[in-house]
Amino acid sequence: MKILIDKLFQKSILNKEEWIFLFSNRNSEIEAYAFEKARDVSVQHYGNKVFARGLIEFSNYCKNNCYYCGIRAGNNKVLRYRLSKEEILSCCYAGNELGFKTFVLQGGEDPFFTDEKLLEIITTIKREFPDNALTLSFGERSFDSYLSFKQAGADRYLLRHETASPEHFSQLHPKNLSLLPRKQCLFDLKQIGFQTGTGFMVGSPYQTIENLAEDMLFIADFQPQMLGIGPFIPHRDTPMGNFPAGSAKLTLFLLALSRLLLPHVLLPATTALGTLEPQGRLKAVLAGANVVMPNLSPLQVREKYMLYNNKIATGLEAAESVKKLTENMADIGYQLEMDRGDYC
Repeated sequence: MKILIDKLFQKSILNKEEWIFLFSNRNSEIEAYAFEKARDVSVQHYGNKVFARGLIEFSNYCKNNCYYCGIRAGNNKVLRYRLSKEEILSCCYAGNELGFKTFVLQGGEDPFFTDEKLLEIITTIKREFPDNALTLSFGERSFDSYLSFKQAGADRYLLRHETASPEHFSQLHPKNLSLLPRKQCLFDLKQIGFQTGTGFMVGSPYQTIENLAEDMLFIADFQPQMLGIGPFIPHRDTPMGNFPAGSAKLTLFLLALSRLLLPHVLLPATTALGTLEPQGRLKAVLAGANVVMPNLSPLQVREKYMLYNNKIATGLEAAESVKKLTENMADIGYQLEMDRGDYC
């Protein structure tokens, strides 16, 4: 087993059978070994820095009906909201005062936010905060839309593929959505020049070890600059509300393997992992993660952007808790960095 970890550490690529073997035979000793190697690689490329991004969840409207997502169009129990341009800018001003040099605009696929509206927001943010990086994350758009966002000054785009298996994708989404257009969007984003992020859920309904191997093969081929991996957590008001949550331990193992596979990747310690496991974000850093995204959204909307049950919206997830987060990172030997933290 350690041979396969060493193979990744030495920058060799595993084949599908090797990934499957690794997932099928993992144990506590192998996990600890992978965490140690992943920390070594992360420190080699980024030092002991963990980069903070200020997250702004600007809309919980979504036109899609993904079976697992709490803000799916068909969930009529959601208290919907949209932030105005002025409210978004207010979040940016507050974040800038706290020292954040990256803002992340995240939302559902909300038709209200046309290209014209989004371009006005992007242009204004980049004019007001020219030294700050801007990450976008609001789903599938056309090539021309992405290009216009990049030309307006946006720096990064996050779009998780969720699963690299077309069959598994179809089990998680309605018939009007498929994996091929999702992947095409990712290829478009890279071609345009965005620092591009993708990612997948761990333990989603119907997921197999073979599916996880396919995810690792996809990211090895795609070479994203950012990678979001978090456990599946059900939402009670969705068709998949009765499925069990994914494994925090397996998620941590996959984070470590991803760090070994992609030594330079910007790897978040996700909110979902922090929701499932009280010390999840700190454990993720010790498994090779190097990004955290405290929430800059207005307090009154944070609990409305509920993708899954019991999502944490306060505590270490809140931007106001930067001081506490800084202390917690220092406790494990890491330094919270507020600068842009670009891919290198």
